[in-house]
Amino acid sequence: MPERTSMTRPDPAASALDLANQITHNPNKAAEHGDASRTPPAGKHIPATPEATAGTQSESQQSPKTGAPPPPGTNPNDGSLERVRADSAGQRLTTNQGVPVADNQNSLKSSVRGPTLMEDFILREKITHFDHERIPERVVHARGSAAHGYFEAYEDLSSLTRAAPFAQAGKRTPVFVRFSTVAGERGSTDTARDVRGFAVKFYTDEGNWDLVGNNIPVFFIQDAMKFPDLVHALKPEPHNGIPQAASAHDTFWDFTSLMPESMHMLMWAMSDRAIPRSLRMMQGFGVHTFRLVNADGGSVFVKFHWLPLAGTHSLVWDEAMKISGADSDFHRRDLWEAIEAGCYPQWELALQTFTEEQAAQFPFDVLDATKIVPEELVPLKVVGRMTLNRNPDNFFAETEQVAFCTAHIIPGIDFTNDPLLQGRIHSYVDTQISRLGGPNFHEIPINAPVCPMHNNQRDGMHRQTINRGKVAYEPNSLGGGCPHQAGMAGFTSVRVQEAQEDKVRGKPELFADHYSQARLFWQSQTRHEQQHIINAFRFELSKVMVPGIRVRMLSMLANVDDALVSAVAAGLGLPVPPPQPLATSLPLPSYPPSPALSLMARPGSQGIASRQVAILVADGVDGDGVRAIQSALEADGAVPHIVGPWLGNVVGADGGTIAVERTLENAPGVLFDAVAIPCGEQGATTLSADAHALDFVRLQYRHCKPILVVGKGAILLAKAQIPAQLPDGSPDPGLIGTEPSDLQDALPAFKQALAGGRAWVRETDPPIV
Repeated sequence: MPERTSMTRPDPAASALDLANQITHNPNKAAEHGDASRTPPAGKHIPATPEATAGTQSESQQSPKTGAPPPPGTNPNDGSLERVRADSAGQRLTTNQGVPVADNQNSLKSSVRGPTLMEDFILREKITHFDHERIPERVVHARGSAAHGYFEAYEDLSSLTRAAPFAQAGKRTPVFVRFSTVAGERGSTDTARDVRGFAVKFYTDEGNWDLVGNNIPVFFIQDAMKFPDLVHALKPEPHNGIPQAASAHDTFWDFTSLMPESMHMLMWAMSDRAIPRSLRMMQGFGVHTFRLVNADGGSVFVKFHWLPLAGTHSLVWDEAMKISGADSDFHRRDLWEAIEAGCYPQWELALQTFTEEQAAQFPFDVLDATKIVPEELVPLKVVGRMTLNRNPDNFFAETEQVAFCTAHIIPGIDFTNDPLLQGRIHSYVDTQISRLGGPNFHEIPINAPVCPMHNNQRDGMHRQTINRGKVAYEPNSLGGGCPHQAGMAGFTSVRVQEAQEDKVRGKPELFADHYSQARLFWQSQTRHEQQHIINAFRFELSKVMVPGIRVRMLSMLANVDDALVSAVAAGLGLPVPPPQPLATSLPLPSYPPSPALSLMARPGSQGIASRQVAILVADGVDGDGVRAIQSALEADGAVPHIVGPWLGNVVGADGGTIAVERTLENAPGVLFDAVAIPCGEQGATTLSADAHALDFVRLQYRHCKPILVVGKGAILLAKAQIPAQLPDGSPDPGLIGTEPSDLQDALPAFKQALAGGRAWVRETDPPIV
């Protein structure tokens, strides 16, 4: 028998007994009652040796698998993603059990032409894992794209909040941000007309804070009780599974036309906000009213706003539909490529803060998620900047498995009684348990905090943490009282005096105003934005097969604006019906137009950086002109692409070659923000005989994009019947024509037009080209 080693370490039993003897009673009991409970003390705890808190006396017996006990007070699961990032360079292939695989080409058979054997554990493991690689997709927000980055505070906001990200100027907090559509499934198109999710996970010093918002500041419903009904109405109709990622069908409009509180949200959803040019070019909103809480317990209401430095820019509907066919990953690709190129997306975080006394004077209820707080009423205060500077290493492990929950808040942030928010607090946690396989989804690396994480939660599906010791409860003495409650250093809820009323299922009276802010939104749009809203309602309702639903929806629009309902009704071949009855007898407030509600209010500060520009070429093109255009665009951060009839090289008029990177067939005009047509009679003539090239420039013109045409390049525009002037005879500000000798003078005008977005004065309904 092996010789027994003498024990020289402290006796664990004696150490544990000593701990228990030091804590004779629970001194915090008295603080759990009455007014004393408002300021919870820190839990009673005493220093403990590792021997005293060990779960087994044998933990000093280490192996390559068991390793050493963790340093006291640490949890390796709350570290960075570096601890789980794997790289297989130079390594041989193994099974999941680490067995080297000799042959990864053939299954094991009884003979060369015989049946496959059940004993082939390598095949079975590989196929079984493959069969289970997919997890349930999100019920909503299934289609998403994400990136890592950081938030940097501009100033110390400790007078407003003790929230860690705002503790001091210059403080950086890691973030992971996921953008998504709402209605479509995981494989649906990026450019559907839809709300976009805008969810930010802050990995703070005091836990994870999830600001789970949208690119629209309001929502369809006021109470979480109606959320399943809304989503069931929006999703593909259950009898045939049609349509995918679209609201243009009977059940959605049947539901919303019977829910007048959805009117404000419908105005936003039918606007250009629902078809952003890029995920990098849309605002984000927290939607609900939250609270900021400072270290003294003082609180104010707050609305959160993300403002893109690239500005707010949209697609047009005809363009969005065509992009869906040309590149259904348009937004995902744009975000990925911008980060890869070092053109990091950035947003400033702005706050609207106001007191309960101020809120009581507003003509709306701040707990109503179908209302905004107009910026003219409470101006925005910019407090920091978010930068996304790293793409995920693995889409599934990060973007798909990330779990955002509105319940994830930190000290300094608190909820309000918004009834939609109250339901989301439960729903998001609940859905992650189903989607990610149990209550331990917080241990998935992308979801784990980067601050210390210690509690008495144990077991459950897929548990990864191996907790030392015998203690899994609080209070305790056998673990030295640890982990102990943090007292006032931890999260404490805001003290709010609630009115003493009977239990009720109902809404406050101000919730019954369903139209005044819908009217505010309409009146705050520019002429072309209003026309796009009309067109969107016309398109969506033309897809509704039940005439009565169309009429009902028109009766809601009649409460918003006469010109709006008249134009939509005319497009549907219907008379304007009487307005729907109002849900309140109170006078509806009247708001002055708010310019901030227009996309045009925020053109951005990044010029033409990251804008995609096509330079059309064919044999005989002016090579010097191509290079001059390319260099000028790249100098300001734009991304020019040489587009031709085929891949390979074209031969310029000077005999030099130009490499073509995209073809007219695989990169139609809708994928670009502008087009340049260099000089070269032979090249322009060749392109004029190509229907792809004609379609390319026609779509660029129809969608109001800047067009630079040099010299003989005008042959292509003439063949495509692109007018040189606007219909009223005035110059087209988005069409820049020049001769080769004047190209350098024309390029600044082209770049200015590109920075401005689109030449909306060109737009007609219906389009003339």
